[in-house]
Amino acid sequence: MHRLFWKFFTVVWLAMAGSIAILFAISTLFQSPFEEEVANRELALTLETAAQVLQAEGVEAATRLVAAVRRTGRDIPVTITAIGPAIDCAAKVKEGLVRNAIRDGECYRMEIAGVAPSLMAKTWPRAVPWLAALLSAAAAAYWLARYFIAPVEQLRYGLRALAKGELDVRIAHTIGAKRDEITTLAHDLDITAARLQELQTAQQQLFHDVSHELRSPLSRLQAAIGVLQQNPARLSAMIERMGREVERLDELVGEILTLARLSDRDTTRFERQKLDVVDLIREIIEDAGFEGQARGITVQYAGVDSFVALVNGELIYRALENVIRNAITHTGPGTAVRVASRVLDGQLLVTVEDDGQGVPDAELEAIFEPFSQSSTMTTRPGFGLGLAITRRAAQWHGGGARAENRPAGGLRVSITLSAPTLDGPAPAAR
Repeated sequence: MHRLFWKFFTVVWLAMAGSIAILFAISTLFQSPFEEEVANRELALTLETAAQVLQAEGVEAATRLVAAVRRTGRDIPVTITAIGPAIDCAAKVKEGLVRNAIRDGECYRMEIAGVAPSLMAKTWPRAVPWLAALLSAAAAAYWLARYFIAPVEQLRYGLRALAKGELDVRIAHTIGAKRDEITTLAHDLDITAARLQELQTAQQQLFHDVSHELRSPLSRLQAAIGVLQQNPARLSAMIERMGREVERLDELVGEILTLARLSDRDTTRFERQKLDVVDLIREIIEDAGFEGQARGITVQYAGVDSFVALVNGELIYRALENVIRNAITHTGPGTAVRVASRVLDGQLLVTVEDDGQGVPDAELEAIFEPFSQSSTMTTRPGFGLGLAITRRAAQWHGGGARAENRPAGGLRVSITLSAPTLDGPAPAAR
């Protein structure tokens, strides 16, 4: 990553330095000669004026003039030197900033003191601002490189941590309060890490729950085998019990496989058939009503008479049956389970209400998770997979499932099906 930092720094700094160098060259080549000419004319004008003042008014007047020029802030070091009689002024004057003047028969020479400045002396004062700009450009390039590369370093650290399985790593807080695309990417990485951590936790919990659910019937099978070994006379009773446990295992494995197929987006899709969903509801209600007679529970239906669509009959049947049978299990004796349906915007909405204890509000979403059951339950009649299959089956048909407590008591479960009807194209399965 340091290579990227220095590449970024070098490119930015060279771009700024190149711009400054070009501006300096243009300033030196095109502006310096004019400034030098102006300066030379200023010096020549000063010497010429001083010479005329000396000839007209004397040496003291010329000296006062030079002093007055210096007081204006212009440091023009003019020297006045007496060189002899007036005849000496006839000698040829060397080229440069030198003037001769005659006063009272004496010859005076006036010239600019000191030597001509070197190229460095001329250039250095002009170069200082540009050098300062060059250093500022280097500082700006360094800051920009750090600004952009430091978050990338943090992203690299976060990705490496994820690759090592450290899903609890978070990096957004290390970048600060910046608001740019890199910060957004850091937040997205944190969201991804959190989601992966949730999935890992859910997977571990799922393995634990599956192991627990499988262990119970296997333990009972093992106990039955032990009883048979000790008392072969109980063969008939133990075989019947072992058969029930095998059926329970088969049911559990079937529900786990169904849930896995519904959860896997890459799996082969379930086939669709043309079915009347309301007929399936009536069939389930008839069976459930017979089951609820022992406790005086009735199952009532009100809603549409028909909803023909392309659906997977097995999934729809299991989804609706799970909810209706749950309602019969948890409603009070002598009460009713109410099933209603209506069509909204081409979707079939099915609601199932009971008069039971309901579910704590904090658990309304959790009951749709695999192997999750409400804390209000005192018995464990199933595996906790029914509502999970219901929601995923509804989602596969383009709908969903949710639960809410009724104001009068009891639970209401709503299932939405966006299955394609015969009048329109089939939506993509989820």
